[in-house]
Amino acid sequence: MIPTRVLVICVHNSSRSQMAEEYLRKYGGDRVVVESAGIEPGSLNPVVVELLKRDGIDISGKATQSVFDLHAAGKQYDYVIAVCSPEAKEQCPIFPAEKERLHWPFPDPSAVTGSFEEKVKAVEPIRDQIREAVREFVRTRL
Repeated sequence: MIPTRVLVICVHNSSRSQMAEEYLRKYGGDRVVVESAGIEPGSLNPVVVELLKRDGIDISGKATQSVFDLHAAGKQYDYVIAVCSPEAKEQCPIFPAEKERLHWPFPDPSAVTGSFEEKVKAVEPIRDQIREAVREFVRTRL
């Protein structure tokens, strides 16, 4: 069986796309090859690193990447999933998908304020929504 190729994109590739990528890898197994990227790659959000760590996923040494670099390299994907918030939808990069382009609007974890633990508490529901969207994608499309 040929794995389904998926690209998850957002603006900075620091939070939402990272979580979706890792949950797709976790739940899709060998049925999926997945990457994530952004139009303005930043650095990993430490809150997201912590929340994924609590789920047994370590991305602490991972780098963000540019969607434009993937495009220039000639990468192709069956599905392109934009996880930008509804407000940032226009900023989310357009990348061709061979099967389908999807938009999963999630709030931006980088907009959360407070102490580290307050941020973790506020971002947990976003993580849970992303994880559930990924599980549904795996159930219905892989």
